[in-house]
Amino acid sequence: MTTARIAILFVLAAIAEIGGAWLVWQAVREARPWWIAGLGVLALGAYGFLAAMQPDANFGRVLAAYGGVFIAGSLAWGVIVDGFTPTTWDVVGASVALVGAAIIILAPGGGASDPA
Repeated sequence: MTTARIAILFVLAAIAEIGGAWLVWQAVREARPWWIAGLGVLALGAYGFLAAMQPDANFGRVLAAYGGVFIAGSLAWGVIVDGFTPTTWDVVGASVALVGAAIIILAPGGGASDPA
């Protein structure tokens, strides 16, 4: 259940952060109403709470692992919402980032007992 919880929280955090940033972008760069940016700020705040709900107590590890989810999620958002077509390099880069995120967050013992 913990792995499922981690994955769900990362996906929800990605939706909140990427969606929030996209809403701010829409207001600033695409001349949408400024209240859209306000919604974006609220979504970005929700992202912070979702990230804090991760079971790992190490802020740096959670945010580092989330970085890989953010990279892949940003490209997926672009495809779904903006009609972006990723290059092969985009897909390879996102895949590498996700593997790195999985190594960081799913390592036995969460990496906390490593002597390094």
